[in-house]
Amino acid sequence: MRQRFLALCSILDTVASVVCGLAAIVLVSAVLAIVVLRYGFGTGFIELQELAGYAFAVLLVFSVPVCLARDGHVRVEIVSEALGDRYVAWADRVALVLFLIPAFGLIVWAYWPELAYSWQIREGSIETGGLGGLFLVKTALPVAATLTILQGIAAVLRPRPARELLG
Repeated sequence: MRQRFLALCSILDTVASVVCGLAAIVLVSAVLAIVVLRYGFGTGFIELQELAGYAFAVLLVFSVPVCLARDGHVRVEIVSEALGDRYVAWADRVALVLFLIPAFGLIVWAYWPELAYSWQIREGSIETGGLGGLFLVKTALPVAATLTILQGIAAVLRPRPARELLG
């Protein structure tokens, strides 16, 4: 069961990585087009500016679970270097269970009514002539938070090298 869960988390990490890559490509392309159109041709499009904003939002929220899956998070501890690998391994696990999972669970729970309302009205841009589908972009936050929770659980369940756990 544990191996299946870890395999699922690996697949979800791949999907989130692809989403990040696509969002980065869309973001760079949109910003490049905005700059060329504005300074080269003296024109611009609200839709293009909003596309860049949407791509940035998706890239930002989906990069969190991707970073966590690769153990790329930052440890803000002064004593972890002095206490060694065993301490860091256990501190990571305790922090994931006590802080990460409840915090991201709270994000999903607290944001749910806002998201449900956004889907109910099929929320779009507040700008005249802007892009529709803001409700889809807003869906990225709870999806990414759920992926972060799953990657946190996977990090706790993932086998560690013996030297980290034993000293």
